[in-house]
Amino acid sequence: MSEGEAVSTVMIMQKEKYVPGHGAALLVNPDYGEVTPDWFLPAFWGTRAVSVSSGGRGSAWFIDGPRGGMVLRHYLRGGYVAKVSRAAYLYTGEERTRSFAEFRLLSQLRDLDLPVPEPVAAHYRRVNGLFYEAAILIGRIEDVIPLGDCAGDLSEDGWSRLGQLLRRFHDAGVNHADLNCFNILIQRQSFYVIDFDKGRIEPNRESTASWRKRNLDRLYRSLAKLDVGSFDLKARWQALENGYVRGR
Repeated sequence: MSEGEAVSTVMIMQKEKYVPGHGAALLVNPDYGEVTPDWFLPAFWGTRAVSVSSGGRGSAWFIDGPRGGMVLRHYLRGGYVAKVSRAAYLYTGEERTRSFAEFRLLSQLRDLDLPVPEPVAAHYRRVNGLFYEAAILIGRIEDVIPLGDCAGDLSEDGWSRLGQLLRRFHDAGVNHADLNCFNILIQRQSFYVIDFDKGRIEPNRESTASWRKRNLDRLYRSLAKLDVGSFDLKARWQALENGYVRGR
Protein backbone atom coordinates (compact mmCIF):
# COMPACT_ATOMS: atom_id res chain seq x y z
CA MET A 1 0.00 0.00 0.00
CA SER A 2 1.38 3.42 -0.95
CA GLU A 3 1.62 6.31 1.51
CA GLY A 4 -1.27 8.09 -0.26
CA GLU A 5 -3.48 5.00 -0.07
CA ALA A 6 -2.68 4.61 3.62
CA VAL A 7 -3.65 8.23 4.34
CA SER A 8 -6.89 7.79 2.35
CA THR A 9 -7.75 4.64 4.30
CA VAL A 10 -7.19 6.42 7.63
CA MET A 11 -9.41 9.33 6.53
CA ILE A 12 -12.22 6.95 5.56
CA MET A 13 -11.97 5.13 8.90
CA GLN A 14 -12.23 8.45 10.76
CA LYS A 15 -15.48 9.29 8.95
CA GLU A 16 -17.24 5.98 9.43
CA LYS A 17 -17.85 3.48 12.18
CA TYR A 18 -18.32 -0.11 11.06
CA VAL A 19 -20.87 -2.13 13.04
CA PRO A 20 -21.02 -5.82 12.07
CA GLY A 21 -24.05 -8.03 12.68
CA HIS A 22 -25.33 -11.50 11.85
CA GLY A 23 -25.65 -11.44 8.06
CA ALA A 24 -25.80 -7.65 8.18
CA ALA A 25 -23.67 -4.58 8.85
CA LEU A 26 -23.83 -0.82 9.38
CA LEU A 27 -21.64 2.11 8.43
CA VAL A 28 -22.25 5.06 10.74
CA ASN A 29 -21.10 8.66 10.66
CA PRO A 30 -19.37 8.98 14.08
CA ASP A 31 -21.04 12.37 14.62
CA TYR A 32 -24.40 10.61 14.98
CA GLY A 33 -23.49 8.38 17.91
CA GLU A 34 -25.39 5.14 18.42
CA VAL A 35 -27.33 3.97 15.34
CA THR A 36 -29.15 0.65 15.25
CA PRO A 37 -30.76 -1.35 12.41
CA ASP A 38 -34.16 -0.16 13.68
CA TRP A 39 -33.33 3.31 12.40
CA PHE A 40 -33.86 1.99 8.87
CA LEU A 41 -37.48 0.98 9.55
CA PRO A 42 -40.08 3.73 9.03
CA ALA A 43 -42.29 2.09 11.67
CA PHE A 44 -39.55 2.63 14.28
CA TRP A 45 -40.01 6.39 13.95
CA GLY A 46 -43.82 6.32 14.04
CA THR A 47 -45.28 9.76 13.33
CA ARG A 48 -41.74 11.15 13.03
CA ALA A 49 -41.50 9.48 9.60
CA VAL A 50 -43.31 11.08 6.65
CA SER A 51 -43.29 9.56 3.17
CA VAL A 52 -41.54 11.56 0.44
CA SER A 53 -43.89 12.05 -2.49
CA SER A 54 -42.05 14.15 -5.11
CA GLY A 55 -40.10 12.26 -7.76
CA GLY A 56 -39.67 8.96 -5.93
CA ARG A 57 -40.93 5.36 -5.93
CA GLY A 58 -42.48 5.49 -2.48
CA SER A 59 -39.20 4.28 -0.99
CA ALA A 60 -38.10 7.37 0.95
CA TRP A 61 -39.18 9.06 4.18
CA PHE A 62 -38.42 12.32 5.94
CA ILE A 63 -37.32 11.49 9.49
CA ASP A 64 -37.37 13.77 12.52
CA GLY A 65 -34.17 12.39 14.02
CA PRO A 66 -32.39 13.05 17.32
CA ARG A 67 -29.88 15.39 15.63
CA GLY A 68 -32.31 17.01 13.20
CA GLY A 69 -33.94 16.08 9.92
CA MET A 70 -32.86 13.01 7.98
CA VAL A 71 -33.99 11.18 4.86
CA LEU A 72 -34.36 7.40 4.92
CA ARG A 73 -34.20 5.70 1.55
CA HIS A 74 -34.68 2.02 0.78
CA TYR A 75 -33.03 0.72 -2.37
CA LEU A 76 -35.73 -0.57 -4.71
CA ARG A 77 -35.58 -1.81 -8.25
CA GLY A 78 -37.51 -0.21 -11.09
CA GLY A 79 -38.69 -1.42 -14.47
CA TYR A 80 -39.34 -5.00 -15.46
CA VAL A 81 -36.98 -6.60 -12.94
CA ALA A 82 -39.02 -5.12 -10.07
CA LYS A 83 -41.80 -7.59 -10.95
CA VAL A 84 -39.45 -10.40 -9.98
CA SER A 85 -37.81 -8.85 -6.92
CA ARG A 86 -38.30 -5.24 -5.88
CA ALA A 87 -35.85 -4.95 -3.00
CA ALA A 88 -33.31 -7.81 -3.27
CA TYR A 89 -29.96 -7.43 -5.03
CA LEU A 90 -27.34 -10.06 -5.79
CA TYR A 91 -24.68 -10.02 -3.07
CA THR A 92 -21.17 -9.75 -4.55
CA GLY A 93 -19.33 -8.44 -1.50
CA GLU A 94 -19.86 -5.94 1.26
CA GLU A 95 -17.90 -3.15 -0.44
CA ARG A 96 -20.20 -3.40 -3.47
CA THR A 97 -23.50 -3.10 -1.60
CA ARG A 98 -25.46 -0.10 -2.85
CA SER A 99 -25.73 1.54 0.55
CA PHE A 100 -22.05 1.25 1.53
CA ALA A 101 -20.91 2.50 -1.88
CA GLU A 102 -23.19 5.55 -1.77
CA PHE A 103 -22.28 6.38 1.83
CA ARG A 104 -18.57 6.43 0.95
CA LEU A 105 -19.10 8.37 -2.26
CA LEU A 106 -21.02 11.08 -0.41
CA SER A 107 -18.14 11.35 2.07
CA GLN A 108 -15.72 11.84 -0.83
CA LEU A 109 -17.90 14.48 -2.46
CA ARG A 110 -18.23 16.45 0.75
CA ASP A 111 -14.43 16.38 1.03
CA LEU A 112 -14.39 18.00 -2.42
CA ASP A 113 -16.71 20.74 -1.07
CA LEU A 114 -19.49 19.73 -3.45
CA PRO A 115 -23.09 20.44 -2.37
CA VAL A 116 -24.43 16.99 -1.46
CA PRO A 117 -26.21 15.66 1.64
CA GLU A 118 -24.28 14.45 4.66
CA PRO A 119 -24.17 10.64 4.97
CA VAL A 120 -25.60 9.53 8.34
CA ALA A 121 -25.59 5.73 8.15
CA ALA A 122 -25.81 2.83 5.69
CA HIS A 123 -27.21 -0.64 6.25
CA TYR A 124 -27.49 -3.93 4.43
CA ARG A 125 -28.69 -7.40 5.40
CA ARG A 126 -28.33 -10.70 3.63
CA VAL A 127 -31.51 -12.49 2.51
CA ASN A 128 -31.85 -16.00 1.10
CA GLY A 129 -28.09 -16.48 1.04
CA LEU A 130 -27.32 -14.99 -2.38
CA PHE A 131 -29.09 -11.64 -2.03
CA TYR A 132 -29.21 -8.55 0.18
CA GLU A 133 -31.47 -5.60 0.95
CA ALA A 134 -30.15 -2.15 1.75
CA ALA A 135 -31.04 1.31 2.99
CA ILE A 136 -29.29 4.59 3.68
CA LEU A 137 -29.86 7.56 5.98
CA ILE A 138 -28.69 11.01 4.91
CA GLY A 139 -28.98 14.44 6.44
CA ARG A 140 -32.02 16.37 5.26
CA ILE A 141 -31.35 19.64 3.45
CA GLU A 142 -34.01 22.01 4.76
CA ASP A 143 -36.15 24.49 2.83
CA VAL A 144 -35.47 23.08 -0.63
CA ILE A 145 -37.62 22.50 -3.71
CA PRO A 146 -36.82 19.89 -6.39
CA LEU A 147 -35.97 21.45 -9.73
CA GLY A 148 -38.74 19.33 -11.25
CA ASP A 149 -41.31 21.17 -9.13
CA CYS A 150 -40.15 24.70 -9.98
CA ALA A 151 -38.35 24.51 -13.33
CA GLY A 152 -40.70 27.07 -14.87
CA ASP A 153 -39.87 29.62 -12.15
CA LEU A 154 -36.08 29.39 -12.33
CA SER A 155 -34.49 32.41 -14.03
CA GLU A 156 -32.02 32.13 -16.89
CA ASP A 157 -29.32 33.26 -14.46
CA GLY A 158 -30.31 30.38 -12.20
CA TRP A 159 -30.01 27.93 -15.10
CA SER A 160 -26.57 29.35 -15.89
CA ARG A 161 -25.43 28.89 -12.27
CA LEU A 162 -26.74 25.34 -12.34
CA GLY A 163 -24.67 24.67 -15.45
CA GLN A 164 -21.58 25.98 -13.68
CA LEU A 165 -22.23 23.69 -10.73
CA LEU A 166 -22.70 20.63 -12.92
CA ARG A 167 -19.38 21.45 -14.57
CA ARG A 168 -17.75 21.44 -11.11
CA PHE A 169 -19.08 17.94 -10.49
CA HIS A 170 -17.94 16.74 -13.89
CA ASP A 171 -14.48 18.28 -13.62
CA ALA A 172 -14.11 16.35 -10.34
CA GLY A 173 -14.96 13.17 -12.25
CA VAL A 174 -18.38 12.74 -10.61
CA ASN A 175 -20.64 10.57 -12.75
CA HIS A 176 -24.21 10.72 -11.42
CA ALA A 177 -26.02 7.59 -12.59
CA ASP A 178 -29.47 9.25 -12.60
CA LEU A 179 -29.13 13.00 -12.99
CA ASN A 180 -32.77 13.99 -13.32
CA CYS A 181 -34.68 17.12 -12.34
CA PHE A 182 -35.89 15.61 -9.06
CA ASN A 183 -32.34 14.88 -7.91
CA ILE A 184 -31.42 18.56 -8.05
CA LEU A 185 -32.70 20.64 -5.13
CA ILE A 186 -32.93 24.42 -4.95
CA GLN A 187 -32.46 26.32 -1.69
CA ARG A 188 -32.98 30.01 -2.41
CA GLN A 189 -29.92 30.80 -4.61
CA SER A 190 -28.11 27.51 -4.01
CA PHE A 191 -28.30 24.06 -5.59
CA TYR A 192 -27.76 20.59 -4.15
CA VAL A 193 -27.47 17.27 -5.92
CA ILE A 194 -28.83 14.12 -4.26
CA ASP A 195 -29.30 10.36 -4.82
CA PHE A 196 -25.89 9.02 -5.81
CA ASP A 197 -26.92 5.37 -5.99
CA LYS A 198 -24.64 3.73 -8.58
CA GLY A 199 -22.69 6.97 -8.94
CA ARG A 200 -18.90 6.90 -9.12
CA ILE A 201 -15.73 8.90 -9.63
CA GLU A 202 -14.52 8.45 -13.20
CA PRO A 203 -10.80 8.26 -14.03
CA ASN A 204 -11.45 9.93 -17.41
CA ARG A 205 -12.21 13.57 -16.64
CA GLU A 206 -11.65 14.93 -20.13
CA SER A 207 -14.26 17.43 -21.30
CA THR A 208 -15.08 15.08 -24.19
CA ALA A 209 -15.72 12.03 -21.97
CA SER A 210 -18.95 10.34 -23.06
CA TRP A 211 -20.30 9.93 -19.52
CA ARG A 212 -20.59 13.72 -19.21
CA LYS A 213 -22.93 13.92 -22.18
CA ARG A 214 -24.99 10.99 -20.89
CA ASN A 215 -25.47 12.83 -17.58
CA LEU A 216 -26.68 15.99 -19.27
CA ASP A 217 -28.86 14.12 -21.76
CA ARG A 218 -30.58 12.32 -18.88
CA LEU A 219 -31.30 15.65 -17.17
CA TYR A 220 -32.68 17.15 -20.39
CA ARG A 221 -35.02 14.19 -20.97
CA SER A 222 -36.42 14.47 -17.45
CA LEU A 223 -37.10 18.19 -17.94
CA ALA A 224 -38.76 17.56 -21.30
CA LYS A 225 -41.30 15.30 -19.58
CA LEU A 226 -42.51 18.04 -17.23
CA ASP A 227 -45.90 19.61 -17.76
CA VAL A 228 -45.17 23.28 -17.01
CA GLY A 229 -47.24 25.18 -19.55
CA SER A 230 -45.34 27.82 -21.51
CA PHE A 231 -41.96 26.82 -20.08
CA ASP A 232 -39.31 27.47 -22.77
CA LEU A 233 -36.95 24.57 -22.19
CA LYS A 234 -34.70 25.33 -25.15
CA ALA A 235 -33.88 28.83 -23.89
CA ARG A 236 -33.33 27.62 -20.32
CA TRP A 237 -31.18 24.75 -21.51
CA GLN A 238 -29.06 27.11 -23.59
CA ALA A 239 -28.44 29.15 -20.43
CA LEU A 240 -27.42 25.97 -18.59
CA GLU A 241 -25.03 24.98 -21.38
CA ASN A 242 -23.52 28.47 -21.43
CA GLY A 243 -22.92 28.25 -17.68
CA TYR A 244 -21.44 24.78 -18.10
CA VAL A 245 -18.90 26.10 -20.61
CA ARG A 246 -17.98 29.07 -18.40
CA GLY A 247 -17.70 26.89 -15.33
CA ARG A 248 -14.54 25.04 -16.33
